[in-house]
Amino acid sequence: MSEYLLEMRKINKSFPGVKALQDVELQLKAGEVHALLGENGAGKSTLIKVLGGIYHAEQGEILINGHPVEINNVSDARANGISIIHQELVLVPHMTVAENIYLGREIMGTFGIDGASMRREAQKMLDRFDLGIDAGGLLGNLSIAQQQMVEIVKAISFNCKILVMDEPTSSISDREVNALFDIMRNLTKQGVGIIYISHKMSELNEVCDRVTVLRDGQYVGTRVVSETPRDELIHMMVGRELSSYYVRDHVEDTEVVLRCEHIDDAKKKKKRVNDVSFEVKRGEIVGFAGLVGAGRSETMQCIFGLTPGFTGDVILDGAKLKINSPVDAMKAGIAMVPENRKVEGLYLVQSVRFNSTIEVLHEFINNLRVNHSREEEITQEYIDKMNTKTPSQNQTVGNLSGGNQQKVMIGRWLATKPKILILDEPTRGVDVGAKVEIYGIMNELTKQGVSIIMISSELPEIINMSDRVYVMHDGRLTGCIKWQDLSQEAIMKLATEEKSA
Repeated sequence: MSEYLLEMRKINKSFPGVKALQDVELQLKAGEVHALLGENGAGKSTLIKVLGGIYHAEQGEILINGHPVEINNVSDARANGISIIHQELVLVPHMTVAENIYLGREIMGTFGIDGASMRREAQKMLDRFDLGIDAGGLLGNLSIAQQQMVEIVKAISFNCKILVMDEPTSSISDREVNALFDIMRNLTKQGVGIIYISHKMSELNEVCDRVTVLRDGQYVGTRVVSETPRDELIHMMVGRELSSYYVRDHVEDTEVVLRCEHIDDAKKKKKRVNDVSFEVKRGEIVGFAGLVGAGRSETMQCIFGLTPGFTGDVILDGAKLKINSPVDAMKAGIAMVPENRKVEGLYLVQSVRFNSTIEVLHEFINNLRVNHSREEEITQEYIDKMNTKTPSQNQTVGNLSGGNQQKVMIGRWLATKPKILILDEPTRGVDVGAKVEIYGIMNELTKQGVSIIMISSELPEIINMSDRVYVMHDGRLTGCIKWQDLSQEAIMKLATEEKSA
């Protein structure tokens, strides 16, 4: 009997012009959680797609319980007990939760699909994990966090022996993260081996046993998590020392440039923003913290003109703004990088150049004449400023790694020369090296007088990068904390308060 449940040996995979994987190794034991780490573009997702039958390796072999197996498609992977939860949700919003869980393997009755049995069995699985989700409800009516939990239940429902989780906590709350970790611990007790991909280093010690690191498509090494300092893992990932993880020169007592008073999404049926007032000073980073659903993103959507009919005043440089649309906000000097770059931000099938310049067309188009050299100049300026790794300006942005997509997204809005830059989860799904670069760019922008509003669910990021932090709960502000007094305890106390400060 083999020591390993799964072995991937000398895996090689190439794409046109790119060697994605070169002699990559991975060994997974039954009953362990094995982290797979690496910067964006290191080859993690490619390796997982080889395991899942989406890609076929040119060289190498896969063994399960010591026996070589052929995985040529998704059905082969499933037949070998492999189930994968991909970073991007692959669910159907207009179908019910139960229909999504049983999609492609529906329970059949005498007269066709037995919907009642599917709902009953799906509800049992959902209730087993105490998720409070109705199996008969439409999936599209659930929050992203709840949809993520449905995806996890669907993967587990196949009675898999090898479960791959690609960034499973990127869109769920702390409570749901704890529930997920409990599910993982129960699965490992049953002998399931879990491959866990995450950019959140803090999660490793909590749930992982061993870790394998990839860099530039190559195997770097495997370590026992409890015996390996975080700095060593970071060095393995990036191949260089990161002298300072968070880069911030705090500012105080500068003049107020933005004042928002009594912001309220009054015309919405279900209010998410309730009488929110705050201010932002020149060259500071103002953090917005709170639990999922606290109303942070919704508040910024009002200010950026994405919520028609919101009430309250937005005052920039002493002048009251009339914001009916994002165009009004942009003209005033407000820019916003949204939380979900792939759905709300990027044109994935378009080029890096298209995505970099779409908000500043007036700079190179005049009377239908396009100044292509100016367009290329703008694109290159922000590729250089953001240190974006792309083969060319013509590269399709959807083919870039997550971190480089985020850099293109931020660069696009910097091209508008904003006074106020709103960053909603700026480093979600971004590797440690790219995070450091984004923090450095944020710090430099504030030195140039740009004011930044940062929404983040990562408390270490909020604490180390913010000059002040506003905390929200259930659509209301519950308090404001200066950087000298910031701590996880202070933020969480306000994040769970019912009464507005």
